Formats: sequence, C-alpha cells, structure tokens
Amino acid sequence: MRVIVDIGHPAHVHFFKNAIWNLEKKGHHVLVVSRDKDVVIELLNAYNIPHTVLSKVKKGKIYLLEELFIRESKLYKIARKFNPDLFIGILSPEAAHVAWALGKKSIIFNDTEHAELAQKMTYPFCDIICTPASFKKDVGPKQIRYRGYHEMAYLHPAYFSPNPEVLKELGVEAGETFVILRFISWGAHHDVGQHGINNKLALIQELEKFGKVFISSEGQMAEEFDKYKIKVPSEKIHSLLYYATLCVGEGATMAVESAILGTPSIYVSSLAGSMGNFSELEENYGLLFNYSNSEAALKKAVELLKDPELKKTWGLKRDALLRDKVDVTEFMVKLIEGIPGEKRGEKKGFSVSKVSDESHV
Repeated sequence: MRVIVDIGHPAHVHFFKNAIWNLEKKGHHVLVVSRDKDVVIELLNAYNIPHTVLSKVKKGKIYLLEELFIRESKLYKIARKFNPDLFIGILSPEAAHVAWALGKKSIIFNDTEHAELAQKMTYPFCDIICTPASFKKDVGPKQIRYRGYHEMAYLHPAYFSPNPEVLKELGVEAGETFVILRFISWGAHHDVGQHGINNKLALIQELEKFGKVFISSEGQMAEEFDKYKIKVPSEKIHSLLYYATLCVGEGATMAVESAILGTPSIYVSSLAGSMGNFSELEENYGLLFNYSNSEAALKKAVELLKDPELKKTWGLKRDALLRDKVDVTEFMVKLIEGIPGEKRGEKKGFSVSKVSDESHV
C-alpha cells in the first residue's frame, strides 16, 4: 500500500511516527509531507523521518487560508506523482481535499471537538473519521471510535520508556520537585477568541516556592521568562514530563501527555470542559484537572505540591488508565491495512461499520 501522511503540528509527528515505522517494516510505501510550525521539522529530522515541507506558518490568522491553498497545490502535485492508495492526517483539509480530487481514500483523525471550521472543511471529503471513544460529538456514519487517546499512540509503554539522563541536562536531581509550565501562542484556527493563563508571573513566583520551574513555550516568550526556558531537545520532552512533579499549562496536548505519563496535570483554558478526553481523564481517572480560571488553577497546583505521596498516587491512577485502553498505534496500522487499494467508489469488502466493530471500543 502507498500512503501519504500529512503532518502539520509537533504532536502529529509523535502520533504518526510509530505507525509510519511499522508500516514501512511491513513493506508499505509511506510519504510524509510537513508544515514548518514550531518544532515540527526539528522532530522529524531527530527521528530520521524523510519529509517534504509544504509550507511555513506565518504570523496572523489572515494567512491561514493562503497557506491552505499553498499546501493543497503542492500536495496535489506530489500525490499525482506518488500515486497513493490512502491519505491520512489529523483534521487535515488538504489531505481530504486532494484525496477526494484524485479519487483516493482518506482517514482523518480528530480529538478536538471545538475545531468546527476545520471539521466543516474536512469531513465531507474524507472516508473515515477516527475519534477517541470519549469524543463528545457524533459525526455520523463515517465515524470510528477507539478506546484511547492520540497521545497513547506514542506514550503507551510498548513505545515509550523514560530516559533519566534528561534530568542531568536540565540540572535536576532524581526525585527533586520541579514543575513544567506550557504556554501556547493561541494562533491555531480553533483557538480564535480563546485564552489561558492570565497571571503567568504570579504563577511562576508561587510555584517556585516548592521547586524549580521550567517553561515550554510555543511562541516567543517575554524576556523575564527566558531564564525558565527548557533547554533540552524537543524529542526528550516526554521523559521530562514523566519525571516532573506537576505540569500546568494552556497546551491541550501536553496536558494529556502529562496525565498519561502519570504526572499530575492542570489544564488552564477557556476551552476547559469542551473536550471529551479531558473530561474523561478528570472524571474517570482523576489524572487531570480542568480550569478556566487561573486563580483556581493556581490554588489546585499548590494543594497538589503539598502532597508528599503525589507521584506515587498518580502512578497507580496511570496503571488503571492503561488497563482500560488499547494500543492506538496497533489500531491505526490495522485500520490502514484493512482498507483495500481500489479507488473511492469501488470499496470492495470495505465497510466503516465492519472496521468499527473491530476497533475495541
């Protein structure tokens, strides 16, 4: 099978990397197209994943439509030459559009309920929409729900083992209390009109009373925060999250990653409560806390940091989570291999409902 993978965000690199490697080991041909956003290129190069850059993110939401046109034009030319059987991406309009234009199949993954514009642009053109079982929306007959989260495609114990050497790079002793803060740029299409932490300096000053504070930032930080910036390679961030005492931030992906790794996670955003995976992680497993109010989030952070058994308790919660979930990469590879190579309209033996029955929901 010939597959095109569209990667537009650092989290997409992690989500697809194991599936890409597994597919290639099985003899499939995979072509990766990328977007120069944040550390996407850095991660792809670090993992030795060959790729073709379609576009570079520009500041300002006005350029999003222009960039989409550029990505679709370049992807169309590449696809005509590569002749794929299948396109896959995470809520990728360009992948769905080009697949539809060429009469090919496409699988779109999505775990972001509020990304309504991208959904409207993507869903009508794709063949399958894969969402976590916790996804709050029913999007119709194309939907396949699986028992897991995007982040489990790379943080499941089958694929991830933390490396304690990262602590030395950061100047932290084993067992030492430290907190990771995650700030985002709020530049994504689904972030329009949203906001997160409004008292960053006060948050840092309070958390420093308990241990070291490190910041991961999607955009340019104010100079006063430079001394807190994490200075380790991007591909090592998950080991750092694993050993952290607490993670507080505006970034949805890192909030879920921390929870899955057994690190207490506090998500601070006006979007709190709108996404099914966050609600499930809080209500069913107690691994993550959702707040739209920065002051309430800070109060919770202080409460957690005063608990000497915090990491031990969260380790047990993580074990319970892993027992309930599937290997998302394995699910993804089986789904891809289960789709025949015929063009759209000739789906011999192909049925979304049949695949859904086998998705371990």
